[in-house]
Amino acid sequence: MRTKLSQFDFELPKKLIAQYPAENRHESRLMVVHRDSGKIEHRIFKDILEYFDEGDVMIFNNTKVFPARLYGRKEKTGAKIEVFLLRELNNESRLWDVLVDPARKIRVGNKLYFSDDDNNEVLVAEVVDNTTSRGRTIRFLYDGTDEEFQKELNYLGNTPLPKYIARPAEELDRERYQTVYAKELGAVAAPTAGLHFSRELLKRLEIKGIEFSELTLHVGLGTFRSIDVEDLSKHKMDAEFFQITQDAVEVVNKAKENRRRICAVGTTSMRSIESAVSAEGMLKPARGWTNLFIYPPYDFHIADAMVTNFHLPKSSLLIMVCAFGGYDLVMEAYNQAVKEGYRFFSYGDAMLII
Repeated sequence: MRTKLSQFDFELPKKLIAQYPAENRHESRLMVVHRDSGKIEHRIFKDILEYFDEGDVMIFNNTKVFPARLYGRKEKTGAKIEVFLLRELNNESRLWDVLVDPARKIRVGNKLYFSDDDNNEVLVAEVVDNTTSRGRTIRFLYDGTDEEFQKELNYLGNTPLPKYIARPAEELDRERYQTVYAKELGAVAAPTAGLHFSRELLKRLEIKGIEFSELTLHVGLGTFRSIDVEDLSKHKMDAEFFQITQDAVEVVNKAKENRRRICAVGTTSMRSIESAVSAEGMLKPARGWTNLFIYPPYDFHIADAMVTNFHLPKSSLLIMVCAFGGYDLVMEAYNQAVKEGYRFFSYGDAMLII
């Protein structure tokens, strides 16, 4: 039987979509789902400590979100335009892939102006290519150093909150829409499972003897793109850049050899490690692009536990979670989450599957 998209639909009341993060990172709710018994527990996120022991490993995605949403105006007409930076194509020529809105007004050759709050012009960009109906390639016309350019982007840019957070980005989002261990700049969306870990909780895990392994996957908008095919075997994921170092591999494989628990923190960590499995079923170093789409049935090779948020109906993220936790059990967990008023999506509550 083919796996169908419609199997992953559920009713989600709009009021359950979290608009703000919990006051303290580690005090969001935590649903614990036991794959062996089917038991479902309702806890607080900091209770995650109780489910891991010395020698167990948590795999974190250390990507860092950059302020990718810019607001500018078009030359001559002064029409307001939103530019969403997707990825840098060429560092030296400051070439970027972007989405523009409204796209119909922007053509190749147009110049776009980005100003500060006092209307002083800070950056100018030129449209050099049409890539999709909304997508464009632009070149920033800037003569300063890369460090100065990044500083200007950071100054002008807004935190790229997903559209389902129905409010403008605020100052608090610069900190809270970022994991406390974020290091490698390049994501346009946060790896949200990691948002629940506070520095204090990481310290307590470390004291208990839990090992940490870090990898990088730069989350792109493709993670959130809707699936348009009913037959999931026909869906193509957008490729995202990832990197797993030798150091990260050694920590994970040692735990695997010692039969310790290995927990992927987030769907991005899970996709990364499943994109780097050796012929012997161990983790291997990797650097490149992955478009791996995980859907049931799927044999996981590395992790035997997973931390994740509550995701959109019919999303690739929910589908992967069902592949890991088992379709019936995860859909029952989601049913309970709705009934119990769990908070959904990026700023919502968390699930631990063990």
